[in-house]
Amino acid sequence: MAEMQSMKADMSDMKADISNMKADISDMKRRITNLELHIENGTDKNIQLIAENFIELTKKLNQAIPVADKNLAYEVKVNYLIEKVQTLEQEVAELKKKTA
Repeated sequence: MAEMQSMKADMSDMKADISNMKADISDMKRRITNLELHIENGTDKNIQLIAENFIELTKKLNQAIPVADKNLAYEVKVNYLIEKVQTLEQEVAELKKKTA
């Protein structure tokens, strides 16, 4: 009889443990659902916004690159012309000295 009482007590403890486990599992399911919703609503949208902005920035950069290339070409030409003008100024100055 004592063994039956002991088994009943053990069974009662097991039922309580199972009940606690069910509550824990239910809580975990709720938390996972909340996490999935957060990922879906927050993170996914933010990633989409970043991707869209990246595409726009890439387009703008591609439009700016030819302008930058032209500016570089003009800078090289201006530097060449400055050197040429300096050379011509020196030659004119030398000619003025010879004719004076």
